[in-house]
Formats: sequence, C-alpha cells, structure tokens
Amino acid sequence: MNKAIVLYMHVHQPYRIRHYTVFDTANNHDYFDASYDDSASNERILKKVAEKSYIPTNEKLLKLLNENHEFKLSLSITGTVLEQLEKWAPEALNSFKKLVETGRVEIVGETYHHTLAFFYSKNEFEIQVEMHRNKIYELFGQTPQVFRNTELAYNNDLAFWADQAGYKGILAEGWDPVLGWRSPNYVYRPAYTDNIRLLMKNYKLSDDIAFRFGDSNWAEYPLTADKFSHWLSEDENATNFNLFMDYETFGEHQWHESGIFGFLEHLPKEWLKTNGHSFMTVSEAIDNFEALDQIDVPQTVTWADTERDLSAWLGNSMQVNSIYSLYQLEDKILSSHDLALIDDWRRLQTSDHFYYMCTKYFNDGDIHAYFSPYETPYEAYLNFMNSYRDIVFRLSEKGIMI
Repeated sequence: MNKAIVLYMHVHQPYRIRHYTVFDTANNHDYFDASYDDSASNERILKKVAEKSYIPTNEKLLKLLNENHEFKLSLSITGTVLEQLEKWAPEALNSFKKLVETGRVEIVGETYHHTLAFFYSKNEFEIQVEMHRNKIYELFGQTPQVFRNTELAYNNDLAFWADQAGYKGILAEGWDPVLGWRSPNYVYRPAYTDNIRLLMKNYKLSDDIAFRFGDSNWAEYPLTADKFSHWLSEDENATNFNLFMDYETFGEHQWHESGIFGFLEHLPKEWLKTNGHSFMTVSEAIDNFEALDQIDVPQTVTWADTERDLSAWLGNSMQVNSIYSLYQLEDKILSSHDLALIDDWRRLQTSDHFYYMCTKYFNDGDIHAYFSPYETPYEAYLNFMNSYRDIVFRLSEKGIMI
C-alpha cells in the first residue's frame, strides 16, 4: 500500500518588544529595536537562528532534494521573519529561495504577522492573509493552495472560510479528543465544507523529533532514521504521516551535537528503501488520497500545551485584556492612513507577545519560559501595554481620540 511522509515545517520569528518603559511612552515610538546585546534584540536573535538553524538546515535539505527526486517537503514562512531575513540575513533568505526553485517545496499560506486576527476581526485577518499571499508570490513565485492558521488554531468556522476562499487544504493539530477513534494518518474532510481537505498533525511522531530527540532519558533514545521508519511501516493501513514541526527544530531546539542533522540526512534514504513509500507535499497528499471521514471541530484546537486550546495565549486576564484592547483600535488605526502606525499596530498583534504573558506552571510553563526573552510574564505585559499606550498617544496626536 502507498504511504507518504508529509514533512511540513514552520518558519517564524516575531518582532519582540524591547524594554519599553512608561518613560518611553509619548517620547520614543520604537517598540522593537532593542540594542544588539539585549535579550529581546530581534537582529541578534534572527542572526543566531539563521546561523544555527536556517542556513545549515537549508543546505542539508537542498542536498537531499538534489540527490533524491522522490524527496519533497512543505513549509510556511511568516511575513515577520521574511522582513527580518531581508534586512539582516539575506543569505538565509536566498537559501530558502533555492529550496523552492527545485519545484519540490510547497509554501503554505497564513497570516502575514502571525496573528490571532481570525478570532477578533475577519476583515483584518483577510487583509493579512492577502498580504502574506502577495509577499510569498513576490519572493518565491508561488501562490499558496493550502492554509494554516497561526498556532494551528483551527475550528469549523475557519475550515468553512478556507473552503469559501478556494484553498484545497487546511492544516490542524491531530488532537485525540477531536479524532476520537480515528488516526491522524489519513486525509479528512472538514465538517460543513464542500471541497476542502484536512491534514492533521501526528503530534506523537512529530514531537519525537521536535521535542524528545535529544533527551537521553527518553525510553526510545537514541532515535535513528531506521528505527523511525520502522515505526511508520508498522501502521499497515495509514496513507500519510503528517510530521509538522518548527523549522528551528533543526539546529536551534535540537542542537547540531544531538545528531539531528544526521537523522534528517538519513531519513529519506531509510524511508524510500521500501516500495510504495514516498514523500509528498501537503497538496500532493490531498490530491492522491481520498478523504477517510469527516472531522467536526466546533471548539478551537491549537498545537499548544496540554489543553490544546487558546489558553496559551488567552488564559489569563493580562492576555485577554491586552489583545482585546489592541483590536478595539482597528477602525481608528486604519482611518489614520499612517502606514508606520498601522505597521506597528500589526506587529503588536503577533501571537508571541501574548504567549510570553502566559502564567502556567509545570511543563507548559517551562516551554513558555524557554521561548520568552523576558524574565517574567509580567515584564512582557508591561512592555506590551506601554507600547499600546504609545499607539493611543500617536492617534491622539492626529486628533483621533479613544
């Protein structure tokens, strides 16, 4: 039986808010440009990730693509990271372009600024999707055919929107309570849609690579390409193994010393040893396999934390109040016709800002702390709200009062 690995990786870096105090408000309108040595320096972090992850990963992937024409992958890449790559690491951006030029790398659509706008403003959401579509076409010459929402946040309403917008597919977390008795290793059809198809992340297999790979205390350590391929082969009826993960898995979250690049290099050869095994882009999986069943997701599901809901971003009053306050400015911000002000407002929408404000404990809290440039969630909140107050001040200077 034909089986495909559907490897999809997400590339994103936010514009982190610098140490922006109440004394900066109404005096300095630069929220994001921290000094190079600052923990929130976007230039420093972008250059580090490009050097440790993007460039070596792309070199490895390009080698695999050139050596084996059966190897394919999909990626998504946000507008915020594209802007930073253009400015600070053009060689890394060129390495992504070389991948796409092989004709076997598909780019997935999303919001330009990696936002949760779908849940607050359908108008702003659609503007950002169009912005992203235009940027991807400008830089890579592709028009996305498959959609993924920020943080894999998914529900029936989003699937309906994507179906009406003409996408052939949409991505989501393969969360057990949603799947029930079903496996994520098939193509599905979202409820209440006509044409679109749904690919759901196999989070157990994906996290074996993204989170557990370098853990010497893990029962399956060390994970080798032949062992992993054998696991996939054991599922006799599966059609597509959806391995979704951050691009930074390679070289940043899992360091070079862990052997992660060797695993990536050997996986295609091990998997393709068996007749009927292949790699497919997300579109190819949708085109090649029939939908097994319908999936109904009335409540929003995401990739994050044990709850797999929006609580990683909207689980406390700081998060809820700050994001609500920001979107309440929409009409007045857009009516200002001030492009710099609008751009800053959109950069503040990026979901990472609210993720840094999360106050969860235990394992989930450790993960949030790992990604945050701030000492505490409260520091993240103060920087954000001081920036918000300056946005309001800039509106007032134009005679637009809140």
